[in-house]
Amino acid sequence: MIMVQKYDPEIHHRRSIRLPEYDYAQDGWYYMTICSQNHRCLFGEILQEKMILNAARAMIEKWWRKLPEKYPGIQLDEYVIMPNHLHGIIVIVGAAPCGRPNPGTHSVTESGQPHGVVPTLGTIIGWFKTMSTNEYIRHVKQNGWPAFEKRLWLRNYYEHIIRKGEELNSIRNYIVENPMRWEEDNNHPNNII
Repeated sequence: MIMVQKYDPEIHHRRSIRLPEYDYAQDGWYYMTICSQNHRCLFGEILQEKMILNAARAMIEKWWRKLPEKYPGIQLDEYVIMPNHLHGIIVIVGAAPCGRPNPGTHSVTESGQPHGVVPTLGTIIGWFKTMSTNEYIRHVKQNGWPAFEKRLWLRNYYEHIIRKGEELNSIRNYIVENPMRWEEDNNHPNNII
């Protein structure tokens, strides 16, 4: 008989990889990497240093491109969808001070967001993961896409706050050139420890 221990916050501590006291809803440029659970290659393959399209990759891209529709206060910059992860830059623009609404503001935008409220980076990524996971599940059932175990995406994601122009250009180059370096990529299944 297997004993499953109930969650106890005094014993089980999840460490956040986010910067403490940083407001992830404030204006800024954010680079992120979102990986599939167990780094499974579900979104295509790399052949001759180019990402080969498959239906799952096209679906992931669709939901990534819908982020500015859902959250009008953001813009997308460079991104690439790899066989088992996505690299992208999200720009949060036009935030109210500290990303908080003005007192008494209760009307909503067309996307359902309260006016003056800018979502945190975590909210944005959470919505993307939810929507892409739900559609992936539908395709598993209807179109025979490869099933995944427990979840499509890793629970967390890597994020980096871009603070300088040179850094932005370096990250953009990394994203664009990522398919050419797939064999050396830390997320390549052969390179995962």
